[in-house]
Amino acid sequence: MSNQTKRSCDTPYKTMIGGQALIEGIMMLGPEKKAVVVRKPEGDLAEQVEERVLIKDKHPALGLPFIRGVFNFCSSMANGVKALMYSASFVPEEEETPQEPSKMEQWLDKHLGSEKATSVLVTIAVVMGILFSVGLFILLPTALVGVLGRFVPLAMWLRNLLEGVVKVVIFMGYLMLCSHMKEIHRVFQYHGAEHKTIFCYEHGLPLTVENVRKQPRHHPRCGTSFLFVVIVVSILLSSVVFSFISVTNTFLRMALHLLMLPFIVSLTYEFNRVVGRYDNWLTRLVSAPGMWLQNWTTFEPDDSMIEVGIRAFTLVLPEEKGKDQW
Repeated sequence: MSNQTKRSCDTPYKTMIGGQALIEGIMMLGPEKKAVVVRKPEGDLAEQVEERVLIKDKHPALGLPFIRGVFNFCSSMANGVKALMYSASFVPEEEETPQEPSKMEQWLDKHLGSEKATSVLVTIAVVMGILFSVGLFILLPTALVGVLGRFVPLAMWLRNLLEGVVKVVIFMGYLMLCSHMKEIHRVFQYHGAEHKTIFCYEHGLPLTVENVRKQPRHHPRCGTSFLFVVIVVSILLSSVVFSFISVTNTFLRMALHLLMLPFIVSLTYEFNRVVGRYDNWLTRLVSAPGMWLQNWTTFEPDDSMIEVGIRAFTLVLPEEKGKDQW
């Protein structure tokens, strides 16, 4: 194994490098580069490395606290969708004859070119993903409790409580259901490999399969924890707002939830940055629910998955030691 692969931080510290599990692969985001590594059906690795241009570098105002959260979240989703599309391109076709591009894909390719067409498709996918998440985890609970309120009189505090409970139940049920799907289970194994690789580096150990395998698969700065905190913050903030503004109309409550969402994401982003920076009994207590949820979003990887995690992580390490420190 090369010396580059064995590279580690000399003094253990928390790194800002993070990643995302893909279809038979892992994406890692470093301070300067983005790397996607996918295990091809033939067994070898496909790699895609790009220089990162952060939003705050182009527009400094968007890097300010309580503003950067929403834009960083959308940027992360865009990077994730692009990486997911890249990893999906290596999935073998089940049909003998290649499938023809859809009419929409043909139109975009003809009028915009392949690169711009891909950008448009990524944008559409990001928007659809956000709409799906908001609809499922934010609006649906309000709608369900609103239907119940048409048949049973609900006090404002009870309506707020029921909406919060339904949000948590839907979120947890969604994660548990996904974890039992065969294809998603493998993605969650790569998720475990991503966490283990980051832990190995943060502990100051050489990045070898043996060292990575020994690490825990639950990481306190996981995206799952972020999404769960978004749910919790939305519950708390909604309870406060609706205790001062007595709104029973279901559609008006939905509209208010949407108006509060950017603030919720921004507040959660800043909260997670603070919690991720420190390690004490309070931060461990706060991150405990998100860590617990990782029982359904991370699974133990095999050695080939760990190799993918190591390679992706190594590709985004900055040349200047310590530049990736949290």
